[in-house]
Amino acid sequence: MTRRAWRLTVGAAVLVGLAVRIGSVLGRPHLAPAGDAYQYLGQANLLAEGKGWIEPLIYTHTGVATETAKLPPLYTMLLAVCSVVGFKSFFAHRIWSAVLSAAGVGLGAVVGRDVAGPAVGVVAAFGMALYPNVWISAGMGMSETISPVVVLVVLWAAYRMWRGPTVGRAALLGLAVGLAALARDELAVLGVLILVPLAVGERGRPWRTRLRLLAAGAAMGVLVVGPWVAFNTVRFSRPVLITDSFGVTLAVANCDQAWNGPFAGYWWMPCAQAAVAGVPGDEPAVGAVATRRALDYVGSHLGDLPRVEMDRLGRTFGLYRPFQQINLDVHIESRPRLWAWVGLWSYYGLAALAPFGAWALKRRGVPLFPMVAILVDVGLASLVALGQTRFRAPLEPVLVLLAATAVCAAAGRLRNPRTGAARRPGSAGCREPSGPTSAGQPAGAPPSASVA
Repeated sequence: MTRRAWRLTVGAAVLVGLAVRIGSVLGRPHLAPAGDAYQYLGQANLLAEGKGWIEPLIYTHTGVATETAKLPPLYTMLLAVCSVVGFKSFFAHRIWSAVLSAAGVGLGAVVGRDVAGPAVGVVAAFGMALYPNVWISAGMGMSETISPVVVLVVLWAAYRMWRGPTVGRAALLGLAVGLAALARDELAVLGVLILVPLAVGERGRPWRTRLRLLAAGAAMGVLVVGPWVAFNTVRFSRPVLITDSFGVTLAVANCDQAWNGPFAGYWWMPCAQAAVAGVPGDEPAVGAVATRRALDYVGSHLGDLPRVEMDRLGRTFGLYRPFQQINLDVHIESRPRLWAWVGLWSYYGLAALAPFGAWALKRRGVPLFPMVAILVDVGLASLVALGQTRFRAPLEPVLVLLAATAVCAAAGRLRNPRTGAARRPGSAGCREPSGPTSAGQPAGAPPSASVA
């Protein structure tokens, strides 16, 4: 496949992905915003009107401007772009979200090409275009719309740094991690799980160089997140990093109803309401009380904690009461039932293929830890907070990439099952190292440039 043909094919996949996403919005044109979707819609419109970063529900009902940092800011800022030009309805924001989500199709192609060849990029692009768990949040106006996009940006920057570790590429990775943290605060952990190993983990590299790479990446990450943190510092009574919702999240997930019975591993809103009822102060102050009460509950029920943690992981990864979880997603988050079911079974299929894709990448000498870091991050978020399907959103593009690699590798073996010889660039199979390169580079070593 020529470079032009590859680009045209990926462009077609992007158009397919955009059509699917817009179709999901047009299929439910009168959907009303609820929960987090209402918050994002209201915050974006208020921000575009110059009213600042305030709580929309309180402002709508009382006219009082109350500072808020309940939700990470990046998705709100992207929606505000839509609001600034006059498109303030929930329908318009969902269409704009569909456009933002479609960017992940092209990014999936680029990352797939970089880690395993052009054919994998094409398969990954169509996977990103069609896989419901990647695009379903756009039709709901949820922030998970951009989770796959920012994760793919992080992976793209990470593999660029692996191929050629320079100060510029380390800074690029720090920028990507900073943006990911502004999209979902738990993704800040990727700085430790991905940037640090890439910067300091290479044996034989002088420590001065390692520290320079680490400093460049960390400084850029701080530069991206810093303005938001500084803004929060001057408007709240307590320090706030990305969000101040951690305490309330702990409160909804740590009570009898969220630890036992049919909702074990999930959440129960009345628990948070009871935990913060009558507590004075701004959001961080209320959150501190909620945190203390949630931790008190955990401390008095430590014997049940291992079971609850398994329930949380099971809900997030589709292994514990998955059919009930679909019903919860439909009734509480307004997921379309049909596509929730298709997403669940598609997820099982991709998860089954992923280990084979990981094995193929390992044979090529491609490091897996950037992708594993996404899995670890999702697991940690569930263990600390609660279990639900949309917490898995950052992992979905990784599953698509690994499954695409597995399909590509299988096609390559079927064409030459005995020797497993490397295929030429642009062929259908995954390219695997078959010996030293002409320049004496060992098989599986990082290539010096991106695969075109």
